[in-house]
Amino acid sequence: SHGPFSWGTDADNAVHNAVVLEEIAYMNLFTRQLRPNLQPMQQDLLDKHYLRKHGKNAYYGQ
Repeated sequence: SHGPFSWGTDADNAVHNAVVLEEIAYMNLFTRQLRPNLQPMQQDLLDKHYLRKHGKNAYYGQ
């Protein structure tokens, strides 16, 4: 058996990140059960929210 790898700044943070990942997977499971035909989010919207924090011209969290 296997699972995802989880990293963090220390062991506690790595465990925290693993727990967050499990919660997201849990929410995804139920979302797909409720809406099996749900379409993925548009790439433009994903990019907008990712790049506003991590992009060259980031403006979130300043």
